[in-house]
Amino acid sequence: SDYSACVLRVRVGTGMVLACLAAIVLPGGASAASGSLYSGLGPRPGPDILYRAPAQAPQLSNSGIWSAKPILVSGSSAYRDGEFLYQDFLYDDHGARGLTRDPGDPRTAGDSFSSPNGTYTYPTDRAYANNAADLVELRVKPLGTDTAFRITLNSLKDPSLVATTIAIGDSPQPRDFPHGANATAPASLFLTVHGNHADLVRAGSGDVVTPAPRVSISESRRQIQVLVSHQAWNPRDRTVRLAAGVGLWDKSANRYLVPGVAADATHPGGAAGLSNPTAFFNVAFRFDEPWQHVFPFDTVFNDPAWWRDRQQGTALAKGDLSPFHADVDFAKLEAGVTDDMHGEPQGVPTSGPMDRILASHFETEQGADYSTTCGNPDDCQGELRGRLQPYAIYVPNKPVPPRGYGLTLLLHSLGAGYNQFADNRNQSQLGERGSGSIVITPEGRGPDGWYYGHAGADTYEVWADVARHYKLDPGWTAISGYSMGGYGTYKFATQFPDLFARANPVVGPPGLGVWLPPAPPEPGGDASNTNRMLASVRNIPFLIWDGTEDELVPVLGATTQAQTFDGLGYRYVYDLFTTADHFALAVNDQYAPAASFLGTHRVDRNPAHVTYVVNPTMDFAGAGTVADHAYWLSGLELRDPSGDAPLGEVDAHSDAFGHGDPAENPTQTGAGALQGGNLIAMPYVERSKSWGTAPQTSAQDVLHLDAHNLAQVIVHVARAGLSCHPGLDVTTDGPLAVKLAGCGRTLSFGGT
Repeated sequence: SDYSACVLRVRVGTGMVLACLAAIVLPGGASAASGSLYSGLGPRPGPDILYRAPAQAPQLSNSGIWSAKPILVSGSSAYRDGEFLYQDFLYDDHGARGLTRDPGDPRTAGDSFSSPNGTYTYPTDRAYANNAADLVELRVKPLGTDTAFRITLNSLKDPSLVATTIAIGDSPQPRDFPHGANATAPASLFLTVHGNHADLVRAGSGDVVTPAPRVSISESRRQIQVLVSHQAWNPRDRTVRLAAGVGLWDKSANRYLVPGVAADATHPGGAAGLSNPTAFFNVAFRFDEPWQHVFPFDTVFNDPAWWRDRQQGTALAKGDLSPFHADVDFAKLEAGVTDDMHGEPQGVPTSGPMDRILASHFETEQGADYSTTCGNPDDCQGELRGRLQPYAIYVPNKPVPPRGYGLTLLLHSLGAGYNQFADNRNQSQLGERGSGSIVITPEGRGPDGWYYGHAGADTYEVWADVARHYKLDPGWTAISGYSMGGYGTYKFATQFPDLFARANPVVGPPGLGVWLPPAPPEPGGDASNTNRMLASVRNIPFLIWDGTEDELVPVLGATTQAQTFDGLGYRYVYDLFTTADHFALAVNDQYAPAASFLGTHRVDRNPAHVTYVVNPTMDFAGAGTVADHAYWLSGLELRDPSGDAPLGEVDAHSDAFGHGDPAENPTQTGAGALQGGNLIAMPYVERSKSWGTAPQTSAQDVLHLDAHNLAQVIVHVARAGLSCHPGLDVTTDGPLAVKLAGCGRTLSFGGT
């Protein structure tokens, strides 16, 4: 089992052979994630982006006096190496909740299940990046003669356009923030920084305190450092109350820029119905922001909190920052204490639902871009363009298993976001099954990426990030998703089948958009139709949930998908809920049967029989998501890639494993009802197929290949249990090169 060795003894029949594996041992040394991701013989399961070295985000880097590692868990704070850190949420800079949204807000057409609570919109000039006041982190550190503050923003194109005010200390009554911020908070001092200028004033009187704070800015790191001299204010060893808000700055008026009803090139909008709108878009020290609950369903539309900004938007509508503050113990800072305050409301959580921050390999531009939508099988760059990306994670309330936690992908719906499942039973029931599986929901860079291009790469970047921070069992993985996430379940399982043990698409369309066979899916077309790729999931059992009254995923397409499983003779369970529309299963929020089905089953990395369909229209080399390999086959190249929806397919069976295909059991039908959810009961009819025991055969050094529209197949003989000179039984519809990895042999079939 030492995969770093050059040779491996491979059983062929009753004998043993030696095959040099130097050419296929994974390159590079061990990384922090090496034990949590696959580390065996190539080809590696999944796309290349899953195994790339960690990306470096400038916002998360340190320089000068700062050295503590960032928390990376939103809504939490910690003492680390003499620094106090607060980690905010990403892309939650939505300001106050107005009476109505900005009539020009471009998000309203696509954020049905990811709308913000705050209604503010940025000026349309790209200098504001739709994100200029998005606080990422706030730090405090005592120095010999100064107190240092560091403000990190998600985007920083022009520092003169953004301002931050920090309320320092307490007061019997809330005080007005200076410079026309139109907000209040308890304070004895206010520290304001905009561009290269900062001032410290007394709360109440507004008197300027000298000497003036000193400002330094790193636009590359998007960090603003402010040093307050002890001559002006000295916290000594006290505990000091801090609060902070971030907004836009009006350079011509030398004050905060207050939103109106509608944004234009230089003015923010979204303040309809607010008599005295605050200038703040984002507020620090929010430790109790609620999660979005799906039931009762009207809360989805009337009181959204998908971005964890409900309390922020409500408080800012009143102009009152009093609920949001941190009590910073400067004695602990002076002593250099490290304390993540686990178990405390403001501390770093260790289990349950939380939001984490990812440093992506990609930044197509700073901030957000709502001017274009995805929804086609193209390279979706998404709305959230920056280097930092948010994701939701559920860590089981169980000890870390000896092998590590399992990992379950739970992909979000169209119009939804990464917090869709946070703090509901779909997330927790999948997470608490067995010895515990971490559940992750990537943002996919926006609500409509359909898991293509950069939006698809985000899933695997999140997976890799989790592997760097938690101990995972790489052999225990599963995938599920709702609606568009159900499509993502079909898509990822057919592209990268050797990543997953089991799959559970819930009201997922088989193709991108609406599929009414025999017509192609719309708007995705045949290239997006996973029904044509289902042969790839020979070794992944599926639990498929759909509804007869689904207004968005027609039952004809869902049933055709199940019938294809049946026709292939593959393992599946198809539960068709007889009175359910598209949203009923989400409202019901009962997934115990799905959790039981996904179970603790392990990925079969080296099955005797591999079938794989190559669909190059789903490949995006720039995003690192090329799917041209599965199990012990790789380098699959189409002979004829022409047309809008070309496919290639290979069916391979190694006799070296000593068993044939399991017998298909007869298709079963039945009925039942899903109990225990928010609804009384959800009746369904069921159709399923299972397998019997695989028949034992005489192990032989023989490989059977049947290829269609393929120019090349690379066979990794060691993983297939074969020697470098196996018997080859090859059927092909045209010229085919078969390479035997690690053997230096290439054989040609089907032509000269």
